[in-house]
Amino acid sequence: MNRSSVTAKVLDEAISWQVCLGSGCASDLEKAEFQIWHAASAEHARAWGQLNGLDQHLAKVSSQPARRALVRAADNGKSRLRSGGLLGLLLAGVLGLSLAHQHRPLGDWLADERTAPGEQRDLELPDHTKVRLNSRSALDIDFNTQQRRIFLRSGEILVETAHGDARPFIVATADGELRALGTRFLVRHEDAGTRLIVLQSAVAAHPAQAEGERIISEGQQVFMAANALSDVRAAPATADAWAHGMLVVENMRLADLLDQLSDYRQGFLNADPAVADLRISGSFPLQNTDLALAALPPSLPVQIQHRAGWWTRVVPAPVAEKP
Repeated sequence: MNRSSVTAKVLDEAISWQVCLGSGCASDLEKAEFQIWHAASAEHARAWGQLNGLDQHLAKVSSQPARRALVRAADNGKSRLRSGGLLGLLLAGVLGLSLAHQHRPLGDWLADERTAPGEQRDLELPDHTKVRLNSRSALDIDFNTQQRRIFLRSGEILVETAHGDARPFIVATADGELRALGTRFLVRHEDAGTRLIVLQSAVAAHPAQAEGERIISEGQQVFMAANALSDVRAAPATADAWAHGMLVVENMRLADLLDQLSDYRQGFLNADPAVADLRISGSFPLQNTDLALAALPPSLPVQIQHRAGWWTRVVPAPVAEKP
């Protein structure tokens, strides 16, 4: 698969076509229009490949021996849960995990701007800088005569800084500061620190407890802890796909994928331990996570279980009996 970068406009078009064709409701005319769009330029083909050329990694996992092994592991787990008292404890634990996942730090509720689960919001700051907040994000805005500063409390933002303002533009987190150098970049709050992905130009990263700063250039990413920066790595070509309504992953653990999708829906979502370590690649719509989950069984030996409208679990698919 060609991993050359594509413009945000073309990626947006590719994602729109992916949603259209993946819905199962595309008309013959729409399918023909897609073929015209795909053949119109090499960049269109690259964008389509980045979204749809990743599922080849799944072929080995979908074998019947893998399915049988997964179901055996699941059956062993079920046999240990037949006690009524243990089942009650399990249900209580699941409810507690669900409530914990929905819980947000008090600081988020006091933030200048915040988004709910599944919500994304566009802001235009006083200097005309554009900021998009991802789901479950919170930030504070502090502009003064010396600097333009926002503090990311949680979640993820996409920043496109405005030009013509001499004041430095800084995104701060609990781990340090990121100074924009006329740029477009992503900042994501993670459990162990802050991730910076530079999409255009450059950003200067300065951990809170370290001396000096490091310039991170276009197409690079770095992880910032309070006392250090990680080695610089190449940024994913589709890092900002969430801003276009899609989650694009490559060779990700199923449990980690579900953890990310859970940020865009209410209730509890997780994977049975028997399938948690399966690897998956592909693109998934964020505004309809039920549709994203429905895309899993055709590629993986899993099925989706729903309970009471708020509890969802991905479990091993049953093995078809031989005639």
